[in-house]
Amino acid sequence: MQDSIVRLVGAAKAFPTPEGRVVTALDDIDLDVRRNEFLTLLGPSGCGKTTLLHAISGFVELDAGRILIDSEDVTERPPYRRPVNTVFQSYALFPHMTVGENTGYALEIAGVARTELRERVAAALRMVGLEGTENRKPRQLSGGQQQRVALARAIIGRPKLVLLDEPLSALDRNLRQAMQIELKTLQHQLGISFIFVTHDQEEALTMSDRVAVLASGRIQQLDTPRNVYDHPANTFVATFVGASNLFEGEMRGEELLASDGTLIRHRSGQAGRNGPATALIRPEQFFLVDGDTALPALDIELRQIVFVGSCFELFGYTGGGRAITVEVPAARREAVGAIEQSRKARIAYDPACVHLIQPAPAGA
Repeated sequence: MQDSIVRLVGAAKAFPTPEGRVVTALDDIDLDVRRNEFLTLLGPSGCGKTTLLHAISGFVELDAGRILIDSEDVTERPPYRRPVNTVFQSYALFPHMTVGENTGYALEIAGVARTELRERVAAALRMVGLEGTENRKPRQLSGGQQQRVALARAIIGRPKLVLLDEPLSALDRNLRQAMQIELKTLQHQLGISFIFVTHDQEEALTMSDRVAVLASGRIQQLDTPRNVYDHPANTFVATFVGASNLFEGEMRGEELLASDGTLIRHRSGQAGRNGPATALIRPEQFFLVDGDTALPALDIELRQIVFVGSCFELFGYTGGGRAITVEVPAARREAVGAIEQSRKARIAYDPACVHLIQPAPAGA
């Protein structure tokens, strides 16, 4: 692809275990990363996302496959010969050096003239909001500021690609959320592709142009955050990205008969494909109703109601014993209060919001 800055073709990597087994970290992965894109690799521990990142940087050697950066095959190149810089979770700053020395270290090693070095260090620190901190030591900075120094060091060499290996995981929640927006803004200003690794689904949805969801060394889905959330490719993606209510059963025209007897109506355009299917309804797509409604509704027995600030989380069961999770906006606290005593609720949904997950047709 001409608009790709990175291309992986058939990337494969396995690691031996102390017990004598072999664990497959990357299983024949093909991936194109677009120019000026913020791509997130998302998945649980052990899914292969960090191995994939380190293969691109050169810290992990592939067993098979190729890696191209800006159309050049770099599969056999060592890390220092790839136009890539990496930001690590641990910041990896030299404690005995100042902020300015840490930021400009690579340029100094490369023999950049002193005047140009000072100018580029000042520009990089200004871009990450740390102008005037050149003479401080890392220990004099907060965790968020140290992370910004690591970012400044990564971008000062004007790489074609920046790799970020869970760089926000050590920060507290408020600072982490602020840094998410700053990172995305910085990436847009620089016009450099970022590949970001995280296991935090909210982080991935907030920051990314596209998200690659990984499991067992394979990409399960590669799409925009909205499509990954609204139209997951399989049940793994549906359950890993966001909370979900899954109804496994048989599709019959515009209805799905779940295994517990619940009927789920849909408008998916897949009415002709009868057979095994799973219907997905997100917790926030249900809403409380009183009495009759023109929309399909379910009666549930409530087990627990939890207030989380912006909403109430309702946990209950259908008559057939299927667990259900519902999110009710905090503004509807009176309606929630009315069902707290009875421990019963009627919830409705729009059939247009139901997403169907079906096995791929034979031969596909």
